[in-house]
Amino acid sequence: MKMDNTWILAATATDQTPPVITAEPVTAENTATIAADANVPAAKPQGKKAIDTPYMIFIAMMFLLMYFMIFRGPQKQKQQQQKMVQSLKKNDKVRTIGGIIGTVVDIKDEEVILKIDESNNTKIRILASAIGKNLSQDKD
Repeated sequence: MKMDNTWILAATATDQTPPVITAEPVTAENTATIAADANVPAAKPQGKKAIDTPYMIFIAMMFLLMYFMIFRGPQKQKQQQQKMVQSLKKNDKVRTIGGIIGTVVDIKDEEVILKIDESNNTKIRILASAIGKNLSQDKD
């Protein structure tokens, strides 16, 4: 199916009359007239827009939020865990990150010896960083 006519809708205005929308078929004669119409504003070139100050503030706030979520949170948790490990003493009841509950028997540099069974006197040696919670201090 072939279309014989193409129509253009255009608004024209003069100083005395309000804009009127007209429709007319496009022909070779009136395309030049439509393009050269003095009442039609020329297209403005699209250039780069200046970045707004509120937009820059928003981006800065997002970076700040990401810093606190990604870096500061885990740093703070690591400091709390180190503080808890340094405060361990003999006979504290602890839970490891693997879920083993035992009583601290001895603390050496980076090792902690836990007694996990009272009846057999079963002991295990773990790293201090593997202690997840001090149950003696956290009696809620």
